[in-house]
Amino acid sequence: MYQLILRPFPCLSRHGSPIRFLSTTTSTLGKARPALPPRPTVLEDTLTEAFLRGSGPGGQKINKTSSAVQLKHIPSGIVVKSQATRSQSQNRKIARMMLAQKLEFLEKGPESRVALKGERARKKKASSGKKTRRKYRALEEKMGGGREETAKKEVRREEEEADSALGGRS
Repeated sequence: MYQLILRPFPCLSRHGSPIRFLSTTTSTLGKARPALPPRPTVLEDTLTEAFLRGSGPGGQKINKTSSAVQLKHIPSGIVVKSQATRSQSQNRKIARMMLAQKLEFLEKGPESRVALKGERARKKKASSGKKTRRKYRALEEKMGGGREETAKKEVRREEEEADSALGGRS
């Protein structure tokens, strides 16, 4: 259940006169989600880092610069390569984050941050699918009474027509 909280939010116009807006936030009542574990980190002295030339789409800029980053975690032997952006520094951050997530998943399994976030996303998607099915089921019942109901109505109508046809001739 959500509760809408309204708070006055002061602001000034171009002429310096105060304008009031309402700031809205939602808070969960009674359903506090468990906190995720902290983000994992990797010690720098356990890594070897190499800068590689990128490949794939992106043309000359990707193919001529060494912006792709490859990290190897020496104790476990896990290798991660990141070529998400054209920026070497951003790719370094992304590669470290990916490596830390892989190591944490290997260590903690289903209790890792990545697994917990994936489970939350899976549950949310399943819930929205159920909501959609409920909505269309209600709409179908409202419009036609469902398939079984529609078939029963047709059978009754045909029987009534047949009875009236027989009754009209007698």
